[in-house]
Amino acid sequence: MAKTVTINAADGGTFSAYQAGNKGPGILVIQEIFGINQVMRDICDDLAAQGYVALCPDLFWRQEPGVDITDKTKEHWDKAFKLFGGFDVDKGVEDLKSSLAALRKLTGGKVGTVGYCLGGKLAFLMAARSDVDAAVSYYGVGLADHTGEVANIKKPLLMHVATEDKFVPKDQQAKVKAAVAGNSNVTLHEYVGHDHAFARVGGEHYDKDAAYAANTRTANFFKSHLS
Repeated sequence: MAKTVTINAADGGTFSAYQAGNKGPGILVIQEIFGINQVMRDICDDLAAQGYVALCPDLFWRQEPGVDITDKTKEHWDKAFKLFGGFDVDKGVEDLKSSLAALRKLTGGKVGTVGYCLGGKLAFLMAARSDVDAAVSYYGVGLADHTGEVANIKKPLLMHVATEDKFVPKDQQAKVKAAVAGNSNVTLHEYVGHDHAFARVGGEHYDKDAAYAANTRTANFFKSHLS
C-alpha cells in the first residue's frame, strides 16, 4: 500500500516522499527531471512488489513542491529543464541523505538507491558521499564533472550507460568510463546504440529489450547486496 510521508531536511523545513511497501530492505528511488510522476510511482510500486520498501523523495521542493509532469509535451519539457537548471545538486544530495536516514529507521536494515537521468547522477553521488549499501545509476547526466569522487565509492555501484545518450557527449562518457575502471566497487554496462532514458516506460527512446536487460541486472544486484 502506497502513502505519502514527510521528511525533515537537515537545514530546516520538510518535504514529502512517496512510499510503497512496508516490509523488507529499503530502496531510495531518485526522480528524473519530471518530479514524482506516474513513472516514478510505478517504479516504487514494482519494487514494493519485489519485497522492498521504496521511498521516492520530492527533490524539487525547494523550488516547487509536488511537481508531477511528463515527457509528453513541450510545456512540460520546458518546465522540467527550468527546474533542472535551478536545482542545487549539493542540497539535493543532503536531502537524499535525510531520506536515506528516514528509510533506514523505517526498515532497520540495509538500504540501496536507484536513480534515473538527474537521479542517475545523484545515485552516483550518493555512492560517493553517503553510507548507502548499494547504488544503481541509470544514464546519469553530468557525471564527468564528478570523476574526482570515484575514489570515495566504497560500496557496490552499478551503472547503466546509453552509448548514444544525447545528453552525455562521447568524450564525457569516455572520461567517466576511464575513471570508474580503477574502482572494483563499480560495475558499468553499456547499452550500445541506445539513447537517454531507454528504460523509461512510454518514453520516446524506450527499448523493451535494453530496459529488460538493465532492470534484470538491477534486480539481481539489489538481491545480492541488500538481502
